[in-house]
Amino acid sequence: MAGFSLLLLLLCGVGSRSFPVAPETQQQDAETVQKYLEKYYHLESEGRPVGKSRHSGSAVAKLKQMQEFFGLRATGKPDAETLRVMKQPRCGVPDVARFVLTQGNPRWEKADLTYRIENYTPDLSKAEVDRAMEKAFQLWSNVTPLTFTKLAEGQADIMISFVRGDHRDNSPFDGFGGNLAHAFQPGPGIGGDAHFDEDENWTNNFRDYNLYRVAAHELGHSLGLSHSTDIGALMYPNYVFSGDVQLAQDDINGIQTIYGPSKNPTQPTTGLQTPEVCDNKLTFDAITTIRGELMFFKDRFYMRANSAYPEVELNFISVFWPSLPSGIEAAYELAERDEIRFFKGSKFWAVQGQDVLQGYPKDIYSSFGFPTTVKHIDAAVSEEDTGKTYFFIGNKYWRYDEHRRSMDAGYPKMIAHEFPGIGHKIDAAFKKNGFFYFFHGTRQYKFDRKTKRILALQKANSWFNCRKN
Repeated sequence: MAGFSLLLLLLCGVGSRSFPVAPETQQQDAETVQKYLEKYYHLESEGRPVGKSRHSGSAVAKLKQMQEFFGLRATGKPDAETLRVMKQPRCGVPDVARFVLTQGNPRWEKADLTYRIENYTPDLSKAEVDRAMEKAFQLWSNVTPLTFTKLAEGQADIMISFVRGDHRDNSPFDGFGGNLAHAFQPGPGIGGDAHFDEDENWTNNFRDYNLYRVAAHELGHSLGLSHSTDIGALMYPNYVFSGDVQLAQDDINGIQTIYGPSKNPTQPTTGLQTPEVCDNKLTFDAITTIRGELMFFKDRFYMRANSAYPEVELNFISVFWPSLPSGIEAAYELAERDEIRFFKGSKFWAVQGQDVLQGYPKDIYSSFGFPTTVKHIDAAVSEEDTGKTYFFIGNKYWRYDEHRRSMDAGYPKMIAHEFPGIGHKIDAAFKKNGFFYFFHGTRQYKFDRKTKRILALQKANSWFNCRKN
């Protein structure tokens, strides 16, 4: 297999820093990389060992191309992060188009399209499948002049089917996980058709693979869209379910470039934005330490900073905690219990690792003793040495005793009195190395509780090793 020997050699040098990687694991990972690059990046396989082939540099070049697509360090080496991305379930459409796909930015030349569901998965009721497909089409019709009509029989523009294994379209499925579905770009015959792997467990919730989410992505291909490098876009190739299925601005820009905007003035014109970690205007909804690492929260996303790695990890909150809502407003770590508490509105969730504890969410009134006039919490930070947790709401703050599990007397107090200079409202806060860090807008204040002094003023995203900061 072309490239395999080289990939195996590269893997020998990128194992754990502490423990050697077993030869069988190295071989399995090399096979994973080889198959991935062949399927999604058109790596040619001619059966010759790469070390003896004129294609010896092809695998490295394709691997760098894949790494650049996913925003990884383009080293050409199959490191742990690259393997992690490769092993995620995803769409079966290549990120680099093969010649079997229609060339020349294909599009439908008519605005009124038809679709037909040829057969149904037994995982969901017929009504649930119909509804999932209807909603998926509606996402795209909301922002374009396109309309979609369901046919009960006959040939439609877009034929939808549930199949497994080799189903005679030169793109066989691979069983549970991995390649979930694929769709063909607009055109005659098989053009526009969408196929879903029947070996998957299709659901209408966050478990396994949400049919609505996958269908919405595949229909983007049916309309002529390629994969997006924007992790927040619906057309990002890897599967992520973050609750609500919505179009990102990148999706809208792409589909409207092909078909133009909707003619209905009541339809949405803008989509969700994905945070850019080195944007000097970046602000945060909440921040907390988690087992020594920093996690920053913004809308649907988290950003994880670790001094041991130069890159900031950006992904959906639902990747770690599927049952947590988007738009977390405050968070803090209770290290002695290995517990993180997340707040939104009058509710909060407690998690350990990736598990949301049973019985949550709970309300902040009966759990902490807040008055009902408090509708949400702006920021929270806990001191491990004193067992005190500070809650910031508007221009005031409360102090809670984690040991006695009750509010301290005499609160709330004014933020300006105890924390002079940081302003009258806090967006996020955390404690690290004995200091408090407060965030308001694009500003970050390093604060010494003992002297009640600001020690440094920086950009909010200064933890992300951005050169411009």
